[in-house]
Amino acid sequence: MLHLLYILAFTIIAFLAVSNLIRSLITISSDSNRYYQSPGKSSTGSNGGFGHSVYSRSGNVPHPELLDATGKPIDEPLLVMRSVSVEDARQQLDSIYNSSPSNWTAETEE
Repeated sequence: MLHLLYILAFTIIAFLAVSNLIRSLITISSDSNRYYQSPGKSSTGSNGGFGHSVYSRSGNVPHPELLDATGKPIDEPLLVMRSVSVEDARQQLDSIYNSSPSNWTAETEE
């Protein structure tokens, strides 16, 4: 009888977890399309010198993390990844390992 109670309890917990996951995904997808108001935006329609011409017409700007220090949208990639060969990565890791302090103490003790 106790086994059935455990199965029922974990089924309910699993159902709540999956429904919460789906609800979170829906919330994130709707928030990704949302624009935030510019910090210099007033109720008169002036944008206070902030924003880009595309965003100034609509009165909305993207998320603050996508703006530079002057308040204009950045046009450069946020993450740039460089392709590295296996040998290059191995050489870099070996040089880091050889320059570490723990490696110096192990070599001097021998």
